[in-house]
Amino acid sequence: MSYENILVEVRDVVAVVTLNRPKVLNALNAATLTELGTAIEELAANAAIRAILLTGAGEKAFAAGADIHELAKVSAIDGQALAARGQHLFDRIETCGKPVIACINGFALGGGCELALACTFRIASETAKFGQPEVKLGLIPGYGGSQRLSRLVGKGAALKMILTGEMVPALEALRIGLVEEVVTLDQLLARGEQIARTIAAQAPLAVSKSLEAVHAGYDLPLRQALDLEAGLFGLCCATEDKAEGTKAFLEKRAAQWKGR
Repeated sequence: MSYENILVEVRDVVAVVTLNRPKVLNALNAATLTELGTAIEELAANAAIRAILLTGAGEKAFAAGADIHELAKVSAIDGQALAARGQHLFDRIETCGKPVIACINGFALGGGCELALACTFRIASETAKFGQPEVKLGLIPGYGGSQRLSRLVGKGAALKMILTGEMVPALEALRIGLVEEVVTLDQLLARGEQIARTIAAQAPLAVSKSLEAVHAGYDLPLRQALDLEAGLFGLCCATEDKAEGTKAFLEKRAAQWKGR
């Protein structure tokens, strides 16, 4: 499917989704979010795709937030609906059943930072900068930033970013746990693809159930989360992939996954 605001490239088992509005720093207008949602649904449903890379076009920005021209016209009722739509999309990215790796190549501000937070994990270039500057517009983060950021880096670090609106450079983002790795810009996509292919080489159902166990169990009391884990472990034990994986290990050969 062709898009106007994003690019989708399939590289065997890995898909690369690029936000493609470099002239406006890949700002997330309504059309871009709609296309991104469609692409994620299609890739999630494609069994051949094992991992997704998400990045921005150009060297300046991953995504520099919402389109301010659109935002300036939003009323209270429309604003709540807008936030709900964005939250729904980012929830879908987080829970699509496949790892979505954010390769952050520049500014990740406002909605762009929130988009990165919804990904499975984040790799940043040395030039990347993160921020939730909504207070400078008389707003708060609306696409999940007030919740995911605090869960990721802790309440104090999250409140410092949200209340000051100041940008955080890549190495500071690494220090506080906002990103998992920092690499040079020219190595960003290569490193993301390397990790994606490492994940893609594992049993696909096991990857999916691992994601489900972590995401669904994160906010549960420990005992309930452990029960969830045990149930998902049991489901894995009933799969052909589990039988193949254990057999391949005992026979000292590479497993041939079927995804069932």
